[in-house]
Amino acid sequence: MDSMITAAARALAAGDPLGALKRVALRDDAAALALRGIAMAQLGDLVRAKMLVRSAARAFSPKEVVAKARCVVAEAEIAFAMRDLGWPEKALDAARATLEEHGDHANAAHARYLATRRLLLIGRIDEAERTLNEFDAGKIPPALRAAHELVVAGIAMRRLRTKDARNALARARQAAHHAGIYALTAEVESAYRTLDTPAARLIARGEERLLLLHEVETLMSSKALIVDACRYVVRDERTNVSLATRPILFELACALAEAWPGDAPRNALIARAFRTRHPDETHRARLRVEMGRLRKLLRPVASVNATKDGFSLMPRRAREVVVLARPVAEEHAAVLAFLADGESWSSSALALALGASQRTVQRALDSLAAAGKAQSFGRGRARRWMTPPVPGFTTTLLLPAPLPGD
Repeated sequence: MDSMITAAARALAAGDPLGALKRVALRDDAAALALRGIAMAQLGDLVRAKMLVRSAARAFSPKEVVAKARCVVAEAEIAFAMRDLGWPEKALDAARATLEEHGDHANAAHARYLATRRLLLIGRIDEAERTLNEFDAGKIPPALRAAHELVVAGIAMRRLRTKDARNALARARQAAHHAGIYALTAEVESAYRTLDTPAARLIARGEERLLLLHEVETLMSSKALIVDACRYVVRDERTNVSLATRPILFELACALAEAWPGDAPRNALIARAFRTRHPDETHRARLRVEMGRLRKLLRPVASVNATKDGFSLMPRRAREVVVLARPVAEEHAAVLAFLADGESWSSSALALALGASQRTVQRALDSLAAAGKAQSFGRGRARRWMTPPVPGFTTTLLLPAPLPGD
């Protein structure tokens, strides 16, 4: 490897893309193309970066397997930054195996962290944790150690273990400082801020207030009956009842919990569950049927009683009934939460992260665009969606992941 390529690589490792480009901007050999691609990625021109890295991968000879594997890892990182989550996992795994076989442990570790971060982003928390536990982070450079701790913190946040998350972020901050890479330090500080911004709303006894993540953790360990509008479950200290596939029943459960300790009027329940302001006897009959179904499902944690004016919820063990809702009262809050991370998302990537159909996500995006809350650029498969971050709220949904035992 010549001296200019070595100098450019060192500049990139130090977070200096402009310094790297000064050395290889006019070169079109494979190594220079790869470095130019990484530099453009660090500068934010991800489309150009992806093209350059692919060109580099084609330019390397079949014998240069390590260089080709590094290009695969670089392209995966660019895809992750573009929120193109459909990139082939097997290709990245093969590249990681090649790098490990040839002694490039740093880039192999980087490939593993990319795969883990993708799993974390799309909500496969258990897999992300298993992947991370298989790796020995004892002898990796500071930049990778910071990346490792960021993943540890992300998992802890989604498990509602805020003390573990803070400890991991403290280690990540120290590692990022040793690495001397500004972008990495900024990412750590951004993660810190999520711990000190509202993550949910608590609705109880006719009042509501915002909760930080550690307050959500405290609530989840309390003896209250919680109607969790982030995971679509009703839970007390012993039992979880999932209503994720029963949206009408969940709306009724929320309405009963918000009215507790009083009862919810029948017309209000019909309006909320069936989306009508003019109820008739067919709606009242349907309400009785749905309430019967809800009563049967909630039997382990609460009873649903008919009253003169409507229905009421009576917990079996808990002394308090609360609703845990998303921090922003918006029909498409889940989509907004992912868009608010400041990155550009494709509708297919959002569907994968949300576990929803692409058609459902596209309808939500169209609705948000019509309301001026989201915007798109590009056409066809290159179309991307984004929105400015919501001030004062967490920019990633910390609550949808299932808790242990759910």
